Amino acid sequence: MMFAVAMTFIDQTIVSIAAPDIVSELGLSGSGMQWVVNAYLLSLAAFFALGGRLADLWGPRRIVVAGTLVFVVSSVLCGCVPRGDYALTWLIVFRATQGLGAALLFPAALAVVVAVFPVERRGRALALFFGLTGALTALGPLLGGWLTAWTWRAIFWVNVPVALVALVLTAIAHISDRRRAESLDVRGAVLIAAGMGASVLGFQQASAWGWDSVATWACILGGLAVLYVFCGYELRTRHPLVNLAVFRDRAFTVDALVLFFAMLAFVPLFFFASVYAQVSLSASPNQAALYLLYVFVGFAIASQWGGRILDKRGARPALKTGCAVGAVGFALWAGKLTDLSMHDQWPYAALAGAGIGFLLAPASTDAVNRAIDASYGEVTGITQTVRNYAACVGMAIYGTMLTHAMTDNVVDTLQQRGVPSGTAHSVARDVTEAVTGNADSRTPTGDGRVATALRDAMSAIRMDFAEANQRVFYGMAVALGVGFFCALRHPGGPAAAASAENPPVRD
Repeated sequence: MMFAVAMTFIDQTIVSIAAPDIVSELGLSGSGMQWVVNAYLLSLAAFFALGGRLADLWGPRRIVVAGTLVFVVSSVLCGCVPRGDYALTWLIVFRATQGLGAALLFPAALAVVVAVFPVERRGRALALFFGLTGALTALGPLLGGWLTAWTWRAIFWVNVPVALVALVLTAIAHISDRRRAESLDVRGAVLIAAGMGASVLGFQQASAWGWDSVATWACILGGLAVLYVFCGYELRTRHPLVNLAVFRDRAFTVDALVLFFAMLAFVPLFFFASVYAQVSLSASPNQAALYLLYVFVGFAIASQWGGRILDKRGARPALKTGCAVGAVGFALWAGKLTDLSMHDQWPYAALAGAGIGFLLAPASTDAVNRAIDASYGEVTGITQTVRNYAACVGMAIYGTMLTHAMTDNVVDTLQQRGVPSGTAHSVARDVTEAVTGNADSRTPTGDGRVATALRDAMSAIRMDFAEANQRVFYGMAVALGVGFFCALRHPGGPAAAASAENPPVRD
């Protein structure tokens, strides 16, 4: 099962390294490229609850196989995107279907793992499972850098052999399918997908429409209103898509909140840090991947400590430590971005990764151990929905912050070089669209005043981008800081009571 879910977590971050090559070859905008990343995360968030419920109703083995097939077919189609006007639409559609496959696959795979381990061994098993999947999220950029050196399309095609091996292993494992004789809440699935899609669209488009736009707030508030309707409907229906009664457990609610604020930073980090490395540090894709390796090293080491803390003292100390360490790491890292030195930043990148490593597995494991009526697929659907919705919102909010800050910085840079205000604002918007998705290998051509000013300002624009990213990284530090105050509300102690009332399903 860990092998099966490997490709789904790698794909959350692997595209970030290949972003400049994709943008360059297909002629996409920076905001369009963010939607290619976001489409996968949004689909994950919208359909994870459905995937968890289907695993309960139809059996985890069937859903694992179905999710793997949907994922790998979508991966092949992403790699075959044609050049031209339909390239962006093609990529967004099949990245979204990739997310659907992952949303089916992951909760079903976790339900299998939970079912075969007794309570006293489940914590260690789930710590390994969540620790590995988190590590694979960090591994995505490393693999992406290596594959992009050949062709960026290989980042999608690499999923084919992985999926084939996963299907063979699933067949060999002889997984039993235990099903529930209940109906599927189709209306709830539609409501949660619509609510999440609309709210993230508003956050994402705020950079283009503006925060004072009626359309921006109509999407955000409309989406949140639909999610409110969804919650009310779920509380009234006999067989809900999401059993909201699990939130009566304060520890589960705190686990979900900490995961939300942690994922606001963790998944978006790989996109923004990789583009920063390629723009401000003039790094190649492989060098950018090595830059992100610092995060992975800190994460890998701390995840082992986090698992041990969970086993010995419960989730609360691990959550507090992780949020505190992560907040400090992101804040210190933000302060070093304008030094434009990759090697000087590694201690702070590792510290930020360590913060996430401390809390990811303990929060996820503690939440799953508090499942209601042994519906582990359903509870996993809830926690993963929270995680991936947070990643979507983080991508959208930080993307908007970066766009506004970068535009303001470039306007100041051009005006200092004699470019009129109106022209500076127009050119700055074009530069921002280009630089947020491209490395700086191409310079403006022509002998005009603006082109000459841009050529002379290239080094200053790299610094402008670094300064804009500082706001993003400070925002990530704030997210972890809020997570720390949430962690203080965790009641502590193991989830023994919940586990005893809801024993695992055995083969």
